[in-house]
Amino acid sequence: MAALSSPSGAAGAPDSYRDPALRGRVIAIVLALLVLWPTLVVSEFKPWILLDEQSLSATGRFLADFLVPAHSAEFLQMLLRETWNTVAIATAGLTLALLGAIPATLIINEQLSISALGTGRMRPVARAVRQVVRWLLVVLRSVPELVWALLFVRIIGLGPTAGVLAIALTYCGMLGKVYAEILESSDAHASDTLLANGSGRLAALLYGVLPEAASELMSYTVYRWECAIRGSVVMGFVGAGGLGQRMDESMKMLAGAEVASMLLVFVALVALADQFSKVLRRRLG
Repeated sequence: MAALSSPSGAAGAPDSYRDPALRGRVIAIVLALLVLWPTLVVSEFKPWILLDEQSLSATGRFLADFLVPAHSAEFLQMLLRETWNTVAIATAGLTLALLGAIPATLIINEQLSISALGTGRMRPVARAVRQVVRWLLVVLRSVPELVWALLFVRIIGLGPTAGVLAIALTYCGMLGKVYAEILESSDAHASDTLLANGSGRLAALLYGVLPEAASELMSYTVYRWECAIRGSVVMGFVGAGGLGQRMDESMKMLAGAEVASMLLVFVALVALADQFSKVLRRRLG
């Protein structure tokens, strides 16, 4: 019996261990390389420059300073002041963004449409207004906050005001879009009942939709605040104030110890924002 079964088993062994999708994967890898290679050429991607002797020497000296972060009393005082400015820029910008995003959410949210109540069809005027506001939000979030910051720096000069306005415009578009999607994905029964009984759009939002979506809305808002902190740091490199502007100065001087201290502050700020988000989500259930 063993003699009869062994030939078929031996013959079937190579096929049983062969990957049936191997040919497709090899073709996919080759196609990916053919597509990726022109993009690397166009982008002038040259990683071997990092291995240049002069580059390695400068990088080594710069990174060596990271081992002992700057901690003088004068530097720490400046670091604390600029950190507070960075958080203030992010918070003020996000607050202004919310002032625009919340009304925009009420307008574009189809779940809170009074004109579509019962029939499911919105009036032409209501549909047109929604479309205009949607396109406005698209325009606002399509332009990165760094570009807005460069524009405002040219208009009003260097300083935190440019950063606050840049965050407000870009994040208004982001928050308005995501808020509307979160609310529209929630259960519409409570809001429909309120609207059918004569409730206004704001009351239907506050008592019908918001209680269910509050946790997700708050989580996304805190996440955007965290992103605004990082964004305010980046905008500091173009003169929008805050800790990023100081980091730009330290990096130009190759002051690795100062850059290391600032990076530690960035990590601490993001960690605190994450913990704050967890606490809020827990309290909101």
